[in-house]
Amino acid sequence: MATRAAHKRLTKEYKNITENPPPFITAHPSESNILEWHYILTGPPETPYEGGQYWGTLVFPPDYPFAPPAIRMHTPSGRFQPSTRLCLSISDFHPKSFNPAWEVSTILLGLQSFMTSEEMTTGSLSATPAERRVFAARTKWWNSTGGGSSNRTIPALSTTTATPNSNSRGFGAIRAGDGGKKFKEEWPELDEENWKWMEDNKIDPATGKAVLPPAPASPCSPETSALRRRPAGSHAGLGAVVEGGQAARGAGQGWFRKNRLYIVMACIFSYVLTARLLGDTEQGN
Repeated sequence: MATRAAHKRLTKEYKNITENPPPFITAHPSESNILEWHYILTGPPETPYEGGQYWGTLVFPPDYPFAPPAIRMHTPSGRFQPSTRLCLSISDFHPKSFNPAWEVSTILLGLQSFMTSEEMTTGSLSATPAERRVFAARTKWWNSTGGGSSNRTIPALSTTTATPNSNSRGFGAIRAGDGGKKFKEEWPELDEENWKWMEDNKIDPATGKAVLPPAPASPCSPETSALRRRPAGSHAGLGAVVEGGQAARGAGQGWFRKNRLYIVMACIFSYVLTARLLGDTEQGN
């Protein structure tokens, strides 16, 4: 439970950060516990995180501001291990270096600055800019579905069943397989925006992948298409008989055209010969 001084200080800081939010940062305390804050870092332009929606928590000690919070980022980013306490000069790893004058906005600006650098520490990861851009593109889907474990579907888009998983690493960690329940509790309006984004972009909630449109249907029925296909195999069948008849007819017509002159001459010769034979017969009589 927060001390009176911590409660008063955090209430004041919530008012300040609401009225004057830092660029690309929004945050608020949980309704059930003022020591548990939830933040969203929007990936700054011209960085591998551009447009990404990075959700995390600050868990303050009861004697804040005389001790720093535990800092976690739950959304996979390629920069930090999800839901893992981060070792920073502004986090609970270094209580002696924490300045009581620092506020929530100061802490989150420091986290944002560290995120866009390449400095390594406990809880950080190495990845290429291309890999981090892929993570950035999937952040909205991951936040609102718990990494694909949500039971909520979008008609005509969901194609697979998600397998829940969990990520428990101490107080303040978020279950990755909770179906997006915790995110929805803390960010209901943002959650609905994410689902609308998935629907508009045809993102399958179970996989986070775009659903390709179905191939255009053939104008012919399956039966007609089957009839159009030429029979194959060792059996002659109807198709072979028809094709054989057509080939024979074509061959016969070709021979007649090629030899028609000889045929006409043979007919004339036969006629003349027949006429002479008949004439000789009549004279002999």
